[in-house]
Amino acid sequence: MSDTVRLDKWLWAARFFKTRTLATDAIDSGKVKVNGDKVKPARNVHIGDLLDIDNGSDRWEVDVMNLSDVRAAAPIARNLYEETDESVQRRALVAENRRLFREPTADFKGRPTKRDRRQLGKL
Repeated sequence: MSDTVRLDKWLWAARFFKTRTLATDAIDSGKVKVNGDKVKPARNVHIGDLLDIDNGSDRWEVDVMNLSDVRAAAPIARNLYEETDESVQRRALVAENRRLFREPTADFKGRPTKRDRRQLGKL
C-alpha cells in the first residue's frame, strides 16, 4: 500500500459517497475541503489530514487514519478515519432536531399535486 491516495478514491473507499463520480462532483463543487482548503479530486490524501465533508445528508469532520483505494465492507472502511468530537456532537444535534421537527414538505417529491396542495392548505 502506498503512502498517498487520490482524494476521490479515498472518499469512495471510506464510504462517504457511493461512487467516485459523486465524490469527484462534491470535491469540484467545494463540499470537500482538506485542511481547510478547497482542493481538486486528484489531490493526494496523507495520514493526518483533516477533511471537512458535506455529502448532502450529513456534514463530517474527520482525521485520516489509514489509506486505501479499495472499497471494502463498512466496518473496515470505518478504520480509515476518525471523526472529531465536535463533528459527532454536531451530527447528533442535527439528527435530534430532524427527529423532533419533521419538515412538512419532506414527504413530497417534486412539484406537489392538487391533493398535496389541499393537504398543505389544511395545515
